Amino acid sequence: EHGFLPDFSLVVLDELAKIQQVNGGTAPAIKDLRHLLWASIDNDDSLDLDQLTVAEVLPDNSVKILVAVADVDALVKKNSEIDGHAHQNTTSIYTAGKTFPMLPEKLSTNLTSLNYQQDRPAMVVEMVIDDAGEIKSSDIYHALVNNHAKLAYNAVAAWLDGKEPSPNRGVTVDAALANNLRIQDRVAQKLRAVRYKRGALELQTLESHPVFDGNEIRDLQVDETNRAKEIIEDFMIAANDVTALFLQGKKITSLRRVVRSPKRWDRIVEIAAQHNYQLPVAPDSKALADFLVKQKALDPLRFPDLSLIIIKLLGSGEYVVELPNETAPGHFGLAVKDYTHSTAPNRRFPDLITQRILKATLSGSLVPYTDSELVELAKHCTEKEDDANKVERQVAKSAAAMLLSSRIGNQFDAICTGAADKGTWVRIFQPPIEGRLTRGYQGVDVGNRVKVKLIRVDVDKGFIDFEKVI
Repeated sequence: EHGFLPDFSLVVLDELAKIQQVNGGTAPAIKDLRHLLWASIDNDDSLDLDQLTVAEVLPDNSVKILVAVADVDALVKKNSEIDGHAHQNTTSIYTAGKTFPMLPEKLSTNLTSLNYQQDRPAMVVEMVIDDAGEIKSSDIYHALVNNHAKLAYNAVAAWLDGKEPSPNRGVTVDAALANNLRIQDRVAQKLRAVRYKRGALELQTLESHPVFDGNEIRDLQVDETNRAKEIIEDFMIAANDVTALFLQGKKITSLRRVVRSPKRWDRIVEIAAQHNYQLPVAPDSKALADFLVKQKALDPLRFPDLSLIIIKLLGSGEYVVELPNETAPGHFGLAVKDYTHSTAPNRRFPDLITQRILKATLSGSLVPYTDSELVELAKHCTEKEDDANKVERQVAKSAAAMLLSSRIGNQFDAICTGAADKGTWVRIFQPPIEGRLTRGYQGVDVGNRVKVKLIRVDVDKGFIDFEKVI
């Protein structure tokens, strides 16, 4: 319905069969960094490993952070059949029932994945970060890397919090690697503190995934943030910032990831006023960030609800093109002026585009995309990302409808998460599920708390309908 290719075509599979090995490790001037203590930190079930990280303390106590990004372009060439499939979908789509990868799994979870104990070519973003959390210098180059430890967020976070003896689920980890992870954690927290000081928004939402018992959904489990996730998030934000600035400095046309100033800032001001806080009339990320920090401290239990409201009112991100000597809009939520997507080329097409531009720039060869091509790609990638979100939400709603199907007539406390001409939406608190308010929605706006009754579900269509309880 949304124009995605759910399966790989025969011509894609035929091309894939001819790819038998990684052939990107012999490029001119490639650095051999396989000896460094690289490690991946990802979800428990992640097999498409896009990045590795490692830290090195320098004599002046600054820290060199290295982020290795899988060299997908080494095997997926522009205008190949595999590239054509990726170009059409532009992203991997993660639904409750099945994952639809952007690239065939022979690549994304094997040959172009930075797998454990495998030599792989990578694009390395090097950043020297001082004790205050500022990036002093940076560089980007091609290197050969090897993943020394495949780690998972929850296990690393539990270890950092002192709840587990090892960051690798009970498996003994080399002392040097453990020390390296602690250095990474310390630097990531400093980077985060600097971003917050500049106005990055501290938001906390209740993301959830279904827990299955056979084919039946037993529960919705909330995904919580933790320090291990923050390590990767902070390093990827920094690496994407450095990449954007690198291309800008070389006067190369590039794709940017932007979140514009929110169109519904007036409603954000109203929400803040309801919490006895005055925001300026004009959009101001630093003022909004200060408000969010205060509210999280005052009411941590309800902070995810406030975060969700603010996210809805901020609007979605998009891809735009930045031409040489021009300045694209920044990223309002991250409080950064220069930002791209470059660290997940196995699952996001814009990252693969940026990788190809980077490699061409480093080698001094012709950039493989014209300005007009990039403008069309930015528009297409934004549209397909929106479509992917719709698909994921639709399947998530089907899963939620399954879970609620036996609770027709039950009443719930809820909060309004969306109000527009096309409908009014509410999220109940337990379980955290969103549905449409089909009766009694008059006068209900984003942020209003209401009591609702479940009146209908349609599992196939993912419909969940509520009415307001007077």
